[in-house]
Amino acid sequence: MEFLDLFIVALMPVLKILLVSAVGLFLATERINLLGADARPYLNNLVFYLFSPSIIFSNLAETITLDSLTNLWFMPVNILLTFIIGSALAWILVKITRAPQHLRSLIIGSCAAGNLGNFPLIIIPAVCDDDNSPFGDSSVCSTDGESYVALSMAIGAVYIWSYVYAIMRLSANKATKEIDSNESTIQDSASGEIPYSEICPEALLPSRGSPTSQEDTDQAEVPSTKSEGKAKVSLLEKANLHLKKIFGYIDFKKIFAPSTIAAIIGFIVGIISPIRKVLVGDDAPLRAIYNSVSLISDATIPCMTLIIGANLLKGLKTSGVGPLIILGIIAIRYIILPSLGIVIVKAANHFGLVGSDSLYQFTLMLQYSLPPAMNVGTISQLLKTGESECSVIMLWTYAVASLFLTLWSTIFMWIVA
Repeated sequence: MEFLDLFIVALMPVLKILLVSAVGLFLATERINLLGADARPYLNNLVFYLFSPSIIFSNLAETITLDSLTNLWFMPVNILLTFIIGSALAWILVKITRAPQHLRSLIIGSCAAGNLGNFPLIIIPAVCDDDNSPFGDSSVCSTDGESYVALSMAIGAVYIWSYVYAIMRLSANKATKEIDSNESTIQDSASGEIPYSEICPEALLPSRGSPTSQEDTDQAEVPSTKSEGKAKVSLLEKANLHLKKIFGYIDFKKIFAPSTIAAIIGFIVGIISPIRKVLVGDDAPLRAIYNSVSLISDATIPCMTLIIGANLLKGLKTSGVGPLIILGIIAIRYIILPSLGIVIVKAANHFGLVGSDSLYQFTLMLQYSLPPAMNVGTISQLLKTGESECSVIMLWTYAVASLFLTLWSTIFMWIVA
């Protein structure tokens, strides 16, 4: 197909997202106020507790089988790579821009977690239904696309509330400690008292005759004569301590969010054939239950997209994020990550880690080019750090998403087709 034809195919679903988001933005204005500050939390709760779990369960139960799951094993790895690479690039951005401590968790979350929910849910089915689609028969494409999107949403939800939440919480706690330390210093200065560490800095240093607790541990476990072995053990212990520290910041209650529970149930129904035959299908005895859940799931895409538009309104009224930080996040999410995504997916295809299905490869590449996940804002609110700045970052990243998503979708289709 010609590049221009692919561009038009890629443009249509992005325009749908843009138009529905604009409606959400309009409904959130003070004059209309249908999705104002009071209404948005209720709609958010409906999406979080009802609509999103419904669409994940219904799509997984219908499309995922044991055979298809074995063929899609690379997708969880691919999504994890997007999170790890994004957070590593965010760390570099923080160092370059010298971002304030209270913004670092937000920058890391925005670069690490992509919107694996409503964007693929709109883009992939729309591309399949287009007459000029490069992915063959529309019915087969739509069925396969639903399974890819459902698995993407389920895995993404687990990673966001485990990996992203943990590193954002770790960074937010550092910001809190820094603020508390500054406040205590100010209070000491105001009261005229000088901290003891400034009078006698040697008090903070270990005495010559007594090693630190870390040195105690090393000396107790390794003889002093074996310096090389001691160094190795020390490095291993440090790595172990860092891992324990990160795992300590994982909130397992939040990992098992409604979407995660729905994904687990959906996998069980889809993989176990007897349960699947009871619930899914025209002849299933309990098909009314599945059909009801599927009916509820139809509201997910419009509601999620309306919320995105409504949440962007706050970004028009606030500031506080430097242009260099915003440009850095845009460069990571829309230039560096998609470019690396092409290399990773093509390399995986070369080594036989992914099949020859062009739609599957397109989905894997698309996961690298999405705007920040809206759950990053939810996490910022929970951690009470960077709440107002989050809306500014979301505004600009979603404003330019229409252009970059269209361009990258076109390039991805041109590559895999």
